[in-house]
Amino acid sequence: MDGDKRGGLSPETSQGATPIKVKKFSHFVYEVADVARSVKFWTEVMGFQVTESNEIGITFLRYGSDHHGIGLIETEAAKKRGIETMPKVQHLALEVENTDVLLAARDFLKRNGVKIVFEGRKGAGGNYGINFLDPDGNQFEITCDMDQIGADGRARPSSQWIRAKTLEDAIAKPLPKSW
Repeated sequence: MDGDKRGGLSPETSQGATPIKVKKFSHFVYEVADVARSVKFWTEVMGFQVTESNEIGITFLRYGSDHHGIGLIETEAAKKRGIETMPKVQHLALEVENTDVLLAARDFLKRNGVKIVFEGRKGAGGNYGINFLDPDGNQFEITCDMDQIGADGRARPSSQWIRAKTLEDAIAKPLPKSW
């Protein structure tokens, strides 16, 4: 599948039992034409709260104590599509129990030819994750240890974001427990 943008693994070629046991839906990130308009919808109509925005323009919103349940990113492609077409979901994330499950899942996905497009820790939310493609090229993430937002509404400061491009690196460099 060299050069193919889709992930691997078909039911006919699966090798072994999956170690992935999803705990809950974690979050999704999608493209919007006007982030301010979409933030207004999610906060004023749906009752979400803005947690923060990062340096690449994703605005994170929460509905509970998880750092985010939705991420909104304004793109030129979304502006061109117009309201008549469906927004493109950037990725959908599912929470698993811990980093041991993530490590086993990564090995399982690799063994089965699933294309991994990211592993480690990205920044906002502090969570560990593996992003991969399904057979149709849709991006999914399995994740654990999302930052929790307390009653004070404070998110971890960006100065404490410790990005990592491997799970091993992320695990070796844990984030401060409080902020």
